[in-house]
Amino acid sequence: MSSSPTDERSVEDARPPQGQDRAQYGVCAFLALLGTAVLVDGLGIPHVTSSTDPVGPRAVPVLLGALLLVVAVLYAVDVARGGHGEPEAGEDVDLSRGIDWRTVLLLIGAFVVNAVLIERLGWVISGALLFWGTAFALGNRHHVRNLLIAVTLSLTTFYAFAIGLGVNLPAGVLQGIL
Repeated sequence: MSSSPTDERSVEDARPPQGQDRAQYGVCAFLALLGTAVLVDGLGIPHVTSSTDPVGPRAVPVLLGALLLVVAVLYAVDVARGGHGEPEAGEDVDLSRGIDWRTVLLLIGAFVVNAVLIERLGWVISGALLFWGTAFALGNRHHVRNLLIAVTLSLTTFYAFAIGLGVNLPAGVLQGIL
């Protein structure tokens, strides 16, 4: 098995230089904000205990919020000391290329179309458009096959939610037919 020169790029080549990955502080800030929100919300829960639940409903959110704050602080200290995530060695991504905005915008478009049409047309039609649009955005060009798979997936999920979970998804224009 021979490898091309681009395959021989090591994980070391893909790493950002030491001390220049400031985006990780954004993750620390997000974790701190999330921990604070969970902690404040958890402290707002009335302290109710019973013989079957001596801890009450407040303990888990307060513990989770506190742990999120601890992780945020520890992560910030690690980033300040030069720590950074290791790129996955088996990852098949070219880190030197930019973002594929066309794919991102097509995926966003598929989700927006689904959100706009789900009440009017129903889940089966809007879900099929979502599944088909996602496959198209990700580069699959077998349109007829994708449409058949999308319709099958949307019908399957419609009935799985209705029968299996008892959650009625909107039927839209297919009301009375499904």
